[in-house]
Amino acid sequence: MTEHTDTTFSKDILNPILETGLEGLPEAISLLINHAMLVERSQHLGAAPYQRNSLRNGHSNGFKNRSIESRLGAIELKVPQVRNSDIPFYPNALERGQRSEKALSIAIAEMYLQGVSTRRVTTVLEALCGLEVTSTQVSRATAELDPMLEAWRSRPIPPIAHLILDARYEKIRVAGIVRSCAVFTAIGIRSHDGKRTILGTSISLSEAEVHWRDFLSNLKSRGLFPTGSITSDAHEGLKAALASVFPAIPWNRCQFHLQQNAQAYVPKQEMKTSVAADIRSIFNAESLAVATQKLAAMVQKYSTIAPKLATWMEGNLPDGFTAFSFPEPIRQRLRTSNLCEMINKQIRRRTRVASIFPNEASCLRLVSAILMELSDDWETSNAYLNPQYLR
Repeated sequence: MTEHTDTTFSKDILNPILETGLEGLPEAISLLINHAMLVERSQHLGAAPYQRNSLRNGHSNGFKNRSIESRLGAIELKVPQVRNSDIPFYPNALERGQRSEKALSIAIAEMYLQGVSTRRVTTVLEALCGLEVTSTQVSRATAELDPMLEAWRSRPIPPIAHLILDARYEKIRVAGIVRSCAVFTAIGIRSHDGKRTILGTSISLSEAEVHWRDFLSNLKSRGLFPTGSITSDAHEGLKAALASVFPAIPWNRCQFHLQQNAQAYVPKQEMKTSVAADIRSIFNAESLAVATQKLAAMVQKYSTIAPKLATWMEGNLPDGFTAFSFPEPIRQRLRTSNLCEMINKQIRRRTRVASIFPNEASCLRLVSAILMELSDDWETSNAYLNPQYLR
């Protein structure tokens, strides 16, 4: 078989790394992003460079130099320009990654300015923002980011078939005291095309009903009314808020969380694997009738050897049976809130750098920037669910 040879472009990217190791990463990334922006410009114009095309949407107009700061250091870019185009052009390859980087920089800069930075924070700060950080720089950056993020959090919500809710906790300094605050996230599956979208996020002192109700009421005022179901865990504050704001929408308790919750009622360590397998067999049943039969058998099985577990299973596992009302081709993806778990990992990867946020606004800014970028990706990618099953 003939070996495929590297292109000149591939060699150009590899050379900085081969010659200088990790120090060559910024240059390699610069070459890669520059190439991606050229591809994006050609797609925008509808024509490759120097290609004659009567349907093309404008023409190339050189480049504009730009230097951006990242966690790898300064990256020098040549941003492609366009003229005579009906639609303004700005590369997504550049814009999307900058929102969360900028929000993270601001969060750390605020910590520095408020006198709560550590040696570790200062080191990260130098890599992200440069050595000199002033209140003017922070104010200028926040003035640019905050209106955009607020507009995203307040945008009208399109028709949504299924809603997924979750919360995670971040450490935030509130009135001089470090507290664990709840970060709410709502994910929707759009009715018309089956694509995922992040509907909003909010920060509150806890998951109390009043805070969940405020968050859900805000989503409802922006147009949210799920036509299919709502999936979440069984936090009491959330359940009460759902009953108040969306009382008529079927609720499905996340089957993954049910599996985890059950382990607290298993009396012996050696039983945990078999209990988990038994619960999976119930949730993997081909129908609600079969799942109900299996649950009754499991309750009987554990009534003597693990009576607390049997009682818990009988009272709680049916909360996850709403998933059996979903069409079988989409049931697997709707029966858990694992989408939120994936999002939480993305948030955690960034927020752990800041460690303790200086205020709620700083945390909300960073989380919003991360979620906005992720939602952009989802809304421009393939459908998550086949829309024919959402009507």
